[in-house]
Amino acid sequence: MKSTHLSLIAGAAVLAAVTGFATVTAPGAPAESTAKSAALLPVERAGLVCPAPSNSDLAETQYTAFTPAGEGGEAKGAAELKPALPIVDDEDETDPKKAKKDEEAAKKAKAKAEKPVLAVKEPGKPVVAEANGSSAPALVGTATGKLAPGWTAQQTTEVTAGGSRGLLGVTCTAPDTDFWFPGASTAKSRQDYIHLTNPDDTGAVADIELYGPEGALKSDVGDGITVPARSSVAVLLSTLTAEAVDQLTAHVTTRSGRIGAVVMSADDSAGSDWITASGDPSGTLVMPGIPADATSVQLVAFAPGEDDADVKVQLMGKNATFSPAGNATLHIKSSMTASADLKDLTRGEPGSLRLTPVRKDRATPIVAALRVVRGKGDKQEIAYIPATGPVGARATVPDNRAKGSTLSLTAPGATAKVKVTASAGSGGGEPAVETYTVKAGTTLAVTPKAPEGLKGSYALTVETTSGGPVHASRSLALASDGVQMFTVQTLPDDRGMVEVPSARQDLSVLDD
Repeated sequence: MKSTHLSLIAGAAVLAAVTGFATVTAPGAPAESTAKSAALLPVERAGLVCPAPSNSDLAETQYTAFTPAGEGGEAKGAAELKPALPIVDDEDETDPKKAKKDEEAAKKAKAKAEKPVLAVKEPGKPVVAEANGSSAPALVGTATGKLAPGWTAQQTTEVTAGGSRGLLGVTCTAPDTDFWFPGASTAKSRQDYIHLTNPDDTGAVADIELYGPEGALKSDVGDGITVPARSSVAVLLSTLTAEAVDQLTAHVTTRSGRIGAVVMSADDSAGSDWITASGDPSGTLVMPGIPADATSVQLVAFAPGEDDADVKVQLMGKNATFSPAGNATLHIKSSMTASADLKDLTRGEPGSLRLTPVRKDRATPIVAALRVVRGKGDKQEIAYIPATGPVGARATVPDNRAKGSTLSLTAPGATAKVKVTASAGSGGGEPAVETYTVKAGTTLAVTPKAPEGLKGSYALTVETTSGGPVHASRSLALASDGVQMFTVQTLPDDRGMVEVPSARQDLSVLDD
């Protein structure tokens, strides 16, 4: 009979390039030799989901998608975002005419969902699309080949009046199974919806847990939430519990499948914006890019493990690092949400917040986020800054305008240098490149150099070229009717490159 050869290590290399993760060590091979043989390869497939932009009829939304120029995967590729499918009522319809009408509507929705809202054709140039009103759908999509490494998308929504007033910006997220949202609320003055979007062809089941200052909130309806295939579900957090809690932490996990999860938060007196998930629980966290003119900053943190956490609270300002007066440390009880009112701690200068263990030998993992307010009285506007990982090799944020973009860079450890590339515009313009030095323990806020001859919007790509880790965020501001509306997006590593083992040893399965 013929021999069939299967190389497990070569297979792992392909898996890593597609999914971004693989670890295989041949039997008997030293770990050190395996690590030395690893190579960096571009991912060949990436997925994103975007929530439904708004429930306001006044909403005006711009979607932007982008893949940075650079070494990609295959010569060919595609990157498309399509509408999610509407939720279909499973109850049997007894009226034949209505049943037929529903069936026709479902066919039209499915056909519409096959038409891309955004399709990136080439790296280095953003594409944009617009949608108005409350009927704009959630989006799901996949990028392959040369368009997959670093593929990113952003939706920016302007609502000028009503309970959802504000500039709402969110970076579309990769699907996952575990999300933490410090800073959510079930208070009467808040309307916080958690959006769960399923990109896959099979249904997902999710659980939502809520934790306030006294621990877990009682809830009988947060378990087993079904998210149908290629669909999106919005859950009002205040319907999950009878307890009204101003600052809490929401935890979303899946029993089956993958989802994207984000929280849309609307405050009766301070506007609205998206709360994106905090980075993975860690003993040290960084929240970059507090605006210089912030009138109020509130820190919300949570310790998900069995141990309490004691952390130092430090502001990395324009020239130095210091602890806010009266808030040098924060005690976070296990499974209880803690908060600290840091007031206007930046005092006219940009800054970033760092949390570190009081005792280095007790680095209890935590999650955290900042609720930031600009303006006063009826001119207030809010945004949220979650703890985020460093830029790493490369990170990108789309939808930058000719005016209103501010890039914040902070180096919590050693001094670092970064290269910032402004892409070509969606409607034209030449890329621009600048290099910045970020001193250790400080925050550098810059107005990016826009592409020459800019038409439309552009993307910013940040690359660390030397020195210690750099954390970054982009603030986009837009004045409307005397209100300085703004939104902040963080820039963690895009994971466009993945380390995979080389196929140095063939582990063959011989069928004689």
